[in-house]
Amino acid sequence: MKAVIYDRYGGPDVLRLANVDLPEPTRNQIRVKVLACSVNLSDWEYLVGSPLWVRSIGGVFRPKVPVLGSDIVGLVDKLGSDVSGFEVGQRVTGDYVMTRGGFAEYACVPASETAIVPDPMSDEIAACLPQAGGIAVSGTEGLGETTRFLINGAGGGSGTMALQLAKAAGAFVTAVDNEKKVKWLESLGADEVLDYRKTNFTQTGDRWDGILDMVATRHPGEISRALSVGGTYMALGGGVGFLLSLVLAQGLVKKRSIGMLLVPSGRELTERVLQMAMAGHIAPHVEAVLPLSSVPEALHRTGHGEVLGKIVIKPELK
Repeated sequence: MKAVIYDRYGGPDVLRLANVDLPEPTRNQIRVKVLACSVNLSDWEYLVGSPLWVRSIGGVFRPKVPVLGSDIVGLVDKLGSDVSGFEVGQRVTGDYVMTRGGFAEYACVPASETAIVPDPMSDEIAACLPQAGGIAVSGTEGLGETTRFLINGAGGGSGTMALQLAKAAGAFVTAVDNEKKVKWLESLGADEVLDYRKTNFTQTGDRWDGILDMVATRHPGEISRALSVGGTYMALGGGVGFLLSLVLAQGLVKKRSIGMLLVPSGRELTERVLQMAMAGHIAPHVEAVLPLSSVPEALHRTGHGEVLGKIVIKPELK
């Protein structure tokens, strides 16, 4: 089968399209014929091996898994010996960030993380939902009509869906991203859009009741200036030093909550996100659908924050 593989950490130039052996499912896995796989920022992190904590999962010196791609939609092709509840030919999806393998014609995925895709939903939309949709849903829990909510990195897959959910909850939403996304984010309903290259939201004097940070780089002292009393800051990702600063901030920052966004990924959350999409509560924006040969380009653009929403890879495209 064809797959985009890599055997060392680096930029998109370390990736190559190759013919590899068809994978065989272990006793708790399902093999799927990949129909679509979206590109996530986590794929970029596993590619470059940074932040360093990624290597504790993906391999300290070199990648353990040669194929990236975690949000997979595929047709069940073969069941592991201990798998029940699925049938060959079913269309399934999941956030397989721990096993990956989606930038290929076939992938083996854990059955416990797998959900069935609703019939009316397209492959492309379904592929955008497990990870990005799960982050958006988890990061906007509890928003209300009086909430001032800021999304840093609002123009990516998770950010755009978080924006939709926050607006539906009645929040005043400030979206932060680069200048190329300002007009687009305004068209999606953001009440205020800041270009991070021109404006540091922690230095404006404004305060928000909630901040969802997709590109966490600022230390807790800066963050606390931008939070209202009783406000909550949730970070996704960040380097080791930043994560340690969040831990230390718990005892130093008063009357504000500063910490990591803990996303309970798994089948239950994926099923919830799929149903929310079917009900029209969230709708991912797909900027482009590309073939396997375009994975390096797609990862470069995702890693550098250039994508409006999501890019989806479809192995059958030429």
